[in-house]
Amino acid sequence: MIPFPDPRGADPETGLVAIGGDLLPERLLSAYAHGIFPWYNEDPILWFSPDPRMMLQLPDLVVNRTLAKNLRRKKFEVKLDTAFRQVIRACANVERPDQGGTWITDDMIEGYVGLHELGYAHSVEVWRDGQLVGGMYGVSLGAGFFGESMFATESDASKIGFVHLVRQLKAWNFDFLDCQVHTEHLSRFGAKELTRRVFLEALDTALASETRRGKWTFDEGADFSA
Repeated sequence: MIPFPDPRGADPETGLVAIGGDLLPERLLSAYAHGIFPWYNEDPILWFSPDPRMMLQLPDLVVNRTLAKNLRRKKFEVKLDTAFRQVIRACANVERPDQGGTWITDDMIEGYVGLHELGYAHSVEVWRDGQLVGGMYGVSLGAGFFGESMFATESDASKIGFVHLVRQLKAWNFDFLDCQVHTEHLSRFGAKELTRRVFLEALDTALASETRRGKWTFDEGADFSA
């Protein structure tokens, strides 16, 4: 495993752990196993382990009444790992009112596509009438899923994909979904800020489980819209 500095020594204000390196799958896997992720929009690559850390413990998922109603309507088709590159490209290109640009560079796209081809990175796709209208992607290690980014071009599309993913992860006995940093959007789903120490303890526990590698599909017959 490619070594990283101890995340407990990260910059106390920014969570910056290291600078430089590359986005080869081996380095990305090592980073996630250390509780570290890349986040930058121009060279050099910056690696972070923020304190506090936003995390959703899967039993804590909250689905409000409006979203629950839309889930039951089943107006979208939700799939796993059928259009990974398309999802990550959409996440890079979607306009975000609170950001001046994207951190998902071409090099980052290729790095995560490499992880996907090795069976460690996964995407959720939300379709309507054959068009991709929402989705998210992330990395799976042990019993932890590390969410990276999501997008939607129709109302509730990414939320519905998120709920389907969380419910499937729970059915597979995953421990948590890492949300990295606080957003109101994620807090409404039940995600909470934890200290880095608590997060790293949860990560150590999750890494004791075998990683569910390969192409993912939803469990046959499962209804995660209920």
